[in-house]
Amino acid sequence: MLIVADENIPLLDSFFEDIGEIRQVSGRELSAADVKDADVLLVRSVSRVDQALLAGSRVKFVGTATIGTDHVDVAWLASQGIHFASAPGCNANSVVEYVLSILSLHAERLDLKDWNTLSVGIVGAGNVGGALWRILCRLGIRVKAYDPVREALEAETGAPEKAETFSSLEAVLACDVVTLHTPLTRAGDFPTHGMIGRERLAALTENQLLINSGRGDVIDEAALLDRLASAGAPSVVLDVWEREPDINADLLRQVWLGTPHIAGYSLEGKIQGTEMIYQALCTFLGLPARKQSGQFMPEPPLSKLSFTRAAQAREAADVAMRSCYDPRRDDARFRHKMKVASEHPGQAFDQFRRDYPVRREFSSTKIQLKGTSRSLQDKFKALGFRLKL
Repeated sequence: MLIVADENIPLLDSFFEDIGEIRQVSGRELSAADVKDADVLLVRSVSRVDQALLAGSRVKFVGTATIGTDHVDVAWLASQGIHFASAPGCNANSVVEYVLSILSLHAERLDLKDWNTLSVGIVGAGNVGGALWRILCRLGIRVKAYDPVREALEAETGAPEKAETFSSLEAVLACDVVTLHTPLTRAGDFPTHGMIGRERLAALTENQLLINSGRGDVIDEAALLDRLASAGAPSVVLDVWEREPDINADLLRQVWLGTPHIAGYSLEGKIQGTEMIYQALCTFLGLPARKQSGQFMPEPPLSKLSFTRAAQAREAADVAMRSCYDPRRDDARFRHKMKVASEHPGQAFDQFRRDYPVRREFSSTKIQLKGTSRSLQDKFKALGFRLKL
């Protein structure tokens, strides 16, 4: 059995070497010739999987180690009897921690004593947005969420009390911080392609922060560039972009923080994505799934932090989060790489992602608390750190 796989999927050999021969290829440059004699195809979001790629091949299983599936023609695969599997929620926690880290920096920039004075609007409350919603509520932050698809589904399944917790898009876009977590859709009752366009961008003020770590095409970038050049523009953080990897360098220069689609790039998230498509392939082949991500998780570089009774809740949480992950580092490295490789921005974008350093999630770090308050303990628990009291 031949398995053709994106070379950037982690632990390919560890998970799949017992199943078949593995041929690693560039996901961005994947061609029909690469997959013609493959039985299994494993990809990431950079590869377009459709009839043009697979017609005439012998592929019977396609797996994407990502939560999104807009790069895959799922309907065509089904019509050809090709089994498809994705990894929904695999890196949700990683994206949530990216947003939480941004919120920490934003609160510090505004000189806020506590995040609780901020209101956060979530557009899209699926795996990522839903997890963020729950954590923010545990932290005592005011949250409004817009997800008409989930709202309708919960109403249909007999959970009207849950449906009532959703807000209108206008109410969500009026929050202090607006964070986007929708899939990319172009059809249906609630298409998301270009949903944050010129009119909605014009309504955002200089006191607001807009974060997009979902799909780049949800924002009209031409309109966003115009808005950022006008008076009273909001602060903007972008992790996803139109036309990746050939992003708009002018837009990168205008945003507060910019990163190259790495919000979900924690080691835990990436390995979990591999594990999920491994399990799906084992099920498809009728094989036992004997391997788990925990077998391959290395020791974290930062294993423990200690705080005493003198620690203040917000400052301690900021220190812990930024010790694990500080988005400003990625922003600085990304801008430098794009400047150096200004004639080849797409290559710089992909190289940054390919060579991305190991990033661990908050749960990999144990927090030792000596005589600290219950509120500080609760904050660390809500953020996902392990506690030692």
